[in-house]
Amino acid sequence: MVLEIRKYPDPILSKKAERVEKIDQDIQKLIGDMIETLYAAPGVGLAAPQVGRSIRLIVFDPSVRNEEGKLTVLINPEIIEKDGEAIMKEGCLSVPGLEAEIKRAENVKVTGLDKNGNAVTIDAKGFLARVIQHEIDHLDGILLLDRIGFIKRDIFKRRLMKQLKETAREQAVK
Repeated sequence: MVLEIRKYPDPILSKKAERVEKIDQDIQKLIGDMIETLYAAPGVGLAAPQVGRSIRLIVFDPSVRNEEGKLTVLINPEIIEKDGEAIMKEGCLSVPGLEAEIKRAENVKVTGLDKNGNAVTIDAKGFLARVIQHEIDHLDGILLLDRIGFIKRDIFKRRLMKQLKETAREQAVK
């Protein structure tokens, strides 16, 4: 089932997500729904808070953007090593309309669990490392907006609030 992607300023997006303690049928269904939502969006990564669940679960597939990679599910992911740095333009399904140059580690080593609860370690480089860092940011309540400068953030927020007011006005007229 395709889930609704939460958009800024939804408060769940700024909350630190809880660890997944048990991988049960509910979690398996959520994983399936998140994968379906990821491809329907279309996006390269999706974190559980983006679909209204404040738990530490991400799915990603960089091959959607013709990058090397495959569909991956990570439960309770944790970056254990970072190396290098790179600046690249990023967007976010939860902050539509914003693209910004973001500085991140070029390489990361990440641990977590796969969808069956098996321990996994991923050595990610380049675009894959960026995707993983972006999704883990979501689990920590950090949005793309939090990674840009104050002036650009302020301009974006003002434009968004204006759009929200106009949409509300249009709905009231109908």
